[in-house]
Amino acid sequence: MTTMTESNAQALDPYAGERLKQTHFHPRQAALNLREAWSSWNGYKFADYYYDAEYEYFCVRNTCGTYDICPMQKYRISGADSERMLNRMVTRDVARLKQDRVTYVCWCTDEGRMIDDGTIFRLGPQDFMLTCGSPSVAWLRKSAYGFKDVTIEDVSEKIAGLSLQGPTSCEVLKKMGLDGIDTLKPFAIMHFPFGDDRLMVSRTGFTGDLGYELWIKPELALDLWDALYEAGEDYGIQPYGEAATNMARLEAGFIMPALEFNEALKTIHYQYDQTPFELSLGWLVDFRKPHFNGRLALLKDRDEGPEYTLVKLDIEGNKPAEESHLYSNKRCTAEIGYVTSAMWSPVVKANIALAMIETRFLCGDIWAEIYYDKELRHHSKVVKCALKDKPFWAPARARATPPQAY
Repeated sequence: MTTMTESNAQALDPYAGERLKQTHFHPRQAALNLREAWSSWNGYKFADYYYDAEYEYFCVRNTCGTYDICPMQKYRISGADSERMLNRMVTRDVARLKQDRVTYVCWCTDEGRMIDDGTIFRLGPQDFMLTCGSPSVAWLRKSAYGFKDVTIEDVSEKIAGLSLQGPTSCEVLKKMGLDGIDTLKPFAIMHFPFGDDRLMVSRTGFTGDLGYELWIKPELALDLWDALYEAGEDYGIQPYGEAATNMARLEAGFIMPALEFNEALKTIHYQYDQTPFELSLGWLVDFRKPHFNGRLALLKDRDEGPEYTLVKLDIEGNKPAEESHLYSNKRCTAEIGYVTSAMWSPVVKANIALAMIETRFLCGDIWAEIYYDKELRHHSKVVKCALKDKPFWAPARARATPPQAY
C-alpha cells in the first residue's frame, strides 16, 4: 500500500520513488514498514505510517516510539557575529539563550509574514544549530549579509536525527546506559559517549509528551537504532510515522506548515500567509531587543490586532470538523473562519480542532458546519464550538525532572 501522492507519482514514472534519498535509518525502518506506506520529505523517502497510524499514536501516548527526523534541515551557524546575525533574523532574543539549551523560534519577512519556525541549539558561545522543516540556506545567507564573521554550513546530511517520544522514553535511555539522562530538563542538551563519537540528546520533540531527540554522526546511525531498540524491547518501543505525529502534535496544539500556516516565501496570493500574532505566537516576538526582520510590521500587528487569530476549539459530537467552515450563527449565514486541523482525540476524549477565526468574532458564538460520510451516504450537521485556552494534551510528565519511571 502506498500513499496517494506516491501512487500518482509512480503511475507517471515507475522509478519516481526510487529516486528519493534514503535516510540513515532507512534499512531498519524498511524492514518494519509492513504497509510500504511511504511519502516524501525534503527529497527523502519518509514513512507515513508503518502498520496502523492509530496503533503508532497509542504507542507514543502509552509506551514510546521513534520518529525519523533525518530529513529535517540542520544548519550550523558559527563565528563572532553568529549571535547578532541570528538575533537580527529571528523574532526571539537569542542573546538570552544559554549554552546547551534549545529554544523555539520563528522568522519573518520585512512585512511581518512568517517564513518558517524551528529550533535553535546553543552549542557554544559562538556556535549554534538551527533546525527547521524546509530548506532555508538561501534566507540564512541573505540574513548574514553585512556581518563579517559568520559561517553558515548546511549539515543536514552530516547529522542523523531520531526522535524518541512517550512516557517510557527516559527509562529506555537509562537502560541504554545514558547515565544522568533523568536529570535533563526540557529544552536542554546533554552529551554522551557512543561508539567512537559523542551522542547529543536534547529533551525536545513534537508530541507534547515526554520525549527526546537523539543526534549522531551518520556512520553510527544504525548502531544507535540497534542499541535503542535492544534497550526498549521491554518498554514497548515502536516506530511511528507522519500520520501519528500529526495526531499527537494537534493534541499538543502545535502548528504545522501547509495546515496552520503557509511559508511566506512560497505564497502567491496577498496575505495568504500569516503573522506570528495571527498564529497566537506573539510570545515568540521580543520587542525589547534591537531591530529584527519584520519588527515595524509586527509592532503594528500587535497594536492594531491581527485580522485572524488561530484558536483551539472543543467541538460538540464526535465527527471531526476537517476543513469545516465556521459561522457566528447556527443558520450558517455569516462565515467567520475555517478549521485548519481536526480530529477525535482518543486520549482527551474530545472532538478537537485548530481554526483560524476573524479576531472580532472571538467573543461571540462559533458554529461549525461538518460534512461526513455514513455507510456511503453524505451527511452534514451544524454544531457548537467552545474556545480552549490551554493545549488539549499537556501531561505533567512532559515537564517533570526527573520523569516518573514507567
